[in-house]
Amino acid sequence: MAKIIGEKIANIPWQEKPQGWRYPVWRYSANPIITRDNLFMANSIFNSAVVPYGDGFAGVFRVDYYSRDQRLVTGFSKDGIDWNLDEKVIFEGYDPRLCMIEGKYYLSWVNHTPHGTTIGIAYTTDFKEWTQLEDACYPVARNGVLFPRKIGDEYMLLIRPCDRGHTPYGDIFLSRSKDLTYWGKHRFVMAPVKIWESTKIGAGPTPIETDEGWLMFYHGVLTSCNGFTYSMGAAILDLEKPWIVKHRADCFLLSPHENYECVGDVPNVVFPCAALADSETGRIAIYYGAADTTVSMAFTTVDETIDFIKKNDLIK
Repeated sequence: MAKIIGEKIANIPWQEKPQGWRYPVWRYSANPIITRDNLFMANSIFNSAVVPYGDGFAGVFRVDYYSRDQRLVTGFSKDGIDWNLDEKVIFEGYDPRLCMIEGKYYLSWVNHTPHGTTIGIAYTTDFKEWTQLEDACYPVARNGVLFPRKIGDEYMLLIRPCDRGHTPYGDIFLSRSKDLTYWGKHRFVMAPVKIWESTKIGAGPTPIETDEGWLMFYHGVLTSCNGFTYSMGAAILDLEKPWIVKHRADCFLLSPHENYECVGDVPNVVFPCAALADSETGRIAIYYGAADTTVSMAFTTVDETIDFIKKNDLIK
């Protein structure tokens, strides 16, 4: 049996797998958990990040307003399902990720600059006051995801270099830093392989440390005659050299199926940005953006996901 290496989350949001469900990931029956109605003047709230905080949970949420400006706000919840969002904007940009490193909560997000998008990094201890660091890369990039601890004496950041358009380029890379300021020693991690992810891929939630390696959920994009379809896949990266892919599922684990995933501002989108993982039970709760309109939740266990990856492994 696989084991999550990390903290216990006794109050992790959870719903048992529906009877007869044969897949490793299942949706929360009351999805979506956050809609545009959660915040005044919000056109949509989606692609958002969540971490344990105090006796509950804190998050940073992407809000696209009536003006269609893309901004980040904080939110708090006792159970990880019912959220109170703060109207105060903390940063411009979109698609945040969160993790705790050495007692601080680090936020990475797609930061707007006059020259294109880059990866912003900031930290907080209380989700009220933030310290912004230097951007982690030169424009243009998206999907910047920090690992939740140093590996050796270096911080690690997954990233997808791209251009100012929406699609090129499609591969995941890794950058390293000793101080969260100067980034380098870049390594290729993986590229699209199968049809379901053939346009581009990007890292999703903070990687989950397990005794099998780093469990990385990611999104993959298919371009069809009807446009883009975003789905969620999974891979296992080496613990000490996370640019090495040990196992990788050849198929998606979650793809647009329900109405709230297929209909919205951007149809046919499942975009994972956060995952809570309980080391005691092996339970994992995944937060994902649905149709670029709402936040929804899905569940799995570390055993079911890793077993599924290995049974459908691209890495021979």
